Amino acid sequence: MDIKEIQNLIKFVAKSGASEVKLEMEDIKITIKTGSEKTETTIVQAAPMAPLQQVATPVAAVEAPAPAVNNTDDDAKYITIKSPIIGTFYRKSAPDKPNFTEVGSKVNVGDTVCIIEAMKLFNEIESEVSGTIVKVLVDDSSPVEFDQPLFLVDPS
Repeated sequence: MDIKEIQNLIKFVAKSGASEVKLEMEDIKITIKTGSEKTETTIVQAAPMAPLQQVATPVAAVEAPAPAVNNTDDDAKYITIKSPIIGTFYRKSAPDKPNFTEVGSKVNVGDTVCIIEAMKLFNEIESEVSGTIVKVLVDDSSPVEFDQPLFLVDPS
């Protein structure tokens, strides 16, 4: 099992809402525990890795239902701030600091709206539009994908 498959499994478990998943095969044991604070992964590999086809089959057999997308006509008038990178989304710079933005906050072009951590680097994400934050679409400390919507902004 390669690192990409493990990362995909972690993302799948985080999105599914399961609190703990254990996967045991002949040569590898993986335990993924999720909570409100963080996702914990333990990997124990006892023997050389099996061929990729044998390992991927049990994981690929698990299918999650697609989450319902709530796109209304009201959301069409808003501008979406999207994630420019893959990483972990944070609404504030430190646990004891206030959030960069709240619902109802005014933002201008260049204002920092969040931080995305990628490979131990904290990247400040700046607004490319001016307006009012009407919705925060991602929970704090959640993994985000490239081009995933983060905020809805009312430009008026």
